[in-house]
Amino acid sequence: MLRWILFFLLTIPAINLRAEDGYRVWLRFEKISDEPLLKNYRDAISCLQINPVSATLKAAREELTSALQTLLDKKITATTAIADKCIIAGTPASSGTIKQLLAAHNYQLGQDGYTIQAITLNGKRLTVIAAYTDIGVLYGSFAFLRLLQTHQPIAALSIISVPKIQYRILDHWDNLNRSVERGYAGISIWNWHQLPDYIDKRYIDYARYNASIGINGSVLTNVNANSLVLTKEYLIKVKALADVFRIYGIKVYLTAKFSAPIEIGGLETADPLDTTVQNWWKKKCDEIYTLIPDFGGLLIKANSEGQPGPQTYGRTHAEGANMFADALAPHNGIVMWRAFVYDARVQKKEEKFEEGKQGEHSETIASGDRFKKAYNEFKSLDGKFRGNVLVQVKNGPIDFQPREPFSPLFGAMPQTPLMMEFQLTQEYLGQGTHLVYEAPLFKEVLDADTYAEGKGSIVAKVIDGSLDHHSITGIAGVANIGNDIDWTGHPFGQANWYAFGRLAWDYTLSSGDIATEWIRQTFTNNKFFVESTKKIMMASREAAVDYMTPLGLHHIMGTSHHYGPAPWIDNAGRADWNPVYYHRADADGLGFNRTITGSNALAQYQPQAQQQWSDSNTCDEKFLLWFHHVSWAHTMKNGKLFWDELCTKYQQGVDSARWMQQQWNTSKPFIDEEQFNQVNMLLTIQRKEAEWWKNACLLYFQTFSKMPFPPNVEKPAKTLEYYKQLKFIYAPGIGGNL
Repeated sequence: MLRWILFFLLTIPAINLRAEDGYRVWLRFEKISDEPLLKNYRDAISCLQINPVSATLKAAREELTSALQTLLDKKITATTAIADKCIIAGTPASSGTIKQLLAAHNYQLGQDGYTIQAITLNGKRLTVIAAYTDIGVLYGSFAFLRLLQTHQPIAALSIISVPKIQYRILDHWDNLNRSVERGYAGISIWNWHQLPDYIDKRYIDYARYNASIGINGSVLTNVNANSLVLTKEYLIKVKALADVFRIYGIKVYLTAKFSAPIEIGGLETADPLDTTVQNWWKKKCDEIYTLIPDFGGLLIKANSEGQPGPQTYGRTHAEGANMFADALAPHNGIVMWRAFVYDARVQKKEEKFEEGKQGEHSETIASGDRFKKAYNEFKSLDGKFRGNVLVQVKNGPIDFQPREPFSPLFGAMPQTPLMMEFQLTQEYLGQGTHLVYEAPLFKEVLDADTYAEGKGSIVAKVIDGSLDHHSITGIAGVANIGNDIDWTGHPFGQANWYAFGRLAWDYTLSSGDIATEWIRQTFTNNKFFVESTKKIMMASREAAVDYMTPLGLHHIMGTSHHYGPAPWIDNAGRADWNPVYYHRADADGLGFNRTITGSNALAQYQPQAQQQWSDSNTCDEKFLLWFHHVSWAHTMKNGKLFWDELCTKYQQGVDSARWMQQQWNTSKPFIDEEQFNQVNMLLTIQRKEAEWWKNACLLYFQTFSKMPFPPNVEKPAKTLEYYKQLKFIYAPGIGGNL
């Protein structure tokens, strides 16, 4: 009997022995299931030639050898001689064949680019992965494996790929106590207590996964910075991570607290024009680079939400940034200076916006519209920053909302390199439980036209430097990574990490193509599953906008934790912490007037950009309430009354959330049971919360419109008071406090 039990255990499929937990993200490298395709690949690949003269080339060889063996279910022989059907990977310095190939062609690959070519040399059919640098070879190796994982033809490859943006960085909002601000996937993966002596395998895999999508930088610490990370004790720990990441082309960066000279340096001031302060930062940077010669630089949040900064001493953002730039310049380091700025001090009581009133109080606040803050503080500083400073600008003017118009700073500072900041962690998009594929959001912003140099001056051309001829370029994504087994908490959160990396490398890729790549690598190449899941992903962002903030509504989430709807809140410490400040509902209508008759924030855009939003009758209705206070009886482009359209949009969002779960149910036969069940449970939460959003918001706004729900909209089963009294003491960011 025992013999038969052992036989059974050894012969059942591996998938039943090891559930798919998501740890391997999109680098699963399972055996190719399409038998004819598998045969073609096996026939085309017989051996691998790569000279591991560096740790990075060794990593490339290990990735190729291991992945090919499992993908093809075939041992791949490493060889030093050129053989038929061989993969040859390397640089001119590591391979004579590569040197010959690159000398014969004028490939413009730069530092990170690569080429993959199917060639015939001396009668031998070869696949060549070539680059001028070792990291380029690693990027090319991952790209080749992506082709195999997604079942692409490889017989006639002729690929040249060069990143469009230089610095492609993840910003971790991780604290030294391992909590993560706006993190929804567990605690921080950086275990500072165990570093530097214990190197968790997760650090290596983190670097691998990032390198596979071209990310080349990691800011390890929260923008709400802690000066302790700049002490010798912590810098030694940072060095341990840098030593791991270096192999995979990833530089480490840190956040710097402006007051560090006082807190850990014993100085009495942090004035950026004080020579003792300047010298302290120079010595601190010298210390960092002695430990970490390829340290990337510093990310700084200053004079915002209580963080100290140069304005504390009557200095400008440029003067503050330039102090750091001068300290970093001898080491080729960069400064990323965030443009998300607003004073967190509580405003005077008489300035508080009063719900439902559009009188003097409203005008006082409108003149100080937070929408305008970054532009007002930074526009006049254009051209005053050092050459190694990038001003890091959020994609929109407020704060990572489900939909925002692009920040007016893009296209307004031609003499200053601007760095995009996206948020991968879903602070305002359902947090860790909603499936929201963010690539359409990223693309919407990147493809938006600033008209700064005429039509076609899209945001992407601002940040890639081509519009204003900048040689230093960057893009950042606020990481959604934690220590959950699948890294992002929600399996589909990985898609946002993946999409950010792919678009940071090449922003011309489509959201749909990126989704297809990710699905095929993460789940299966089954055609039905790929198409079905892609439909869910491509619909998910618009669904979230509809059931949360349709037609340009924004920042109506619960305060502090930003979880769930709370458009009624009007008692926060200052006006622009209250949802009522942003939606301005009253008996006349809904929305924030940012035209010339309101806050005039619209004037911060180029005239052609203004035109698309200036008239409520012609405004792109996706942004209507961003720029207009709209009458409840306003006629929409489809002929409906505004109130009816608002209700319909909320209902459409709910219907979409329900459809997403129904669509997912059809995928059950094609993937691992654990994967299916995890997503299905999360979709149940999303569906329920979509209904909550719709009911709570419409009941509240109905108190102003005094209009009935249209027939196509489901009537809420609960009362407005029920939704108002809900408490969420365990919501992320609350910490169990009422």
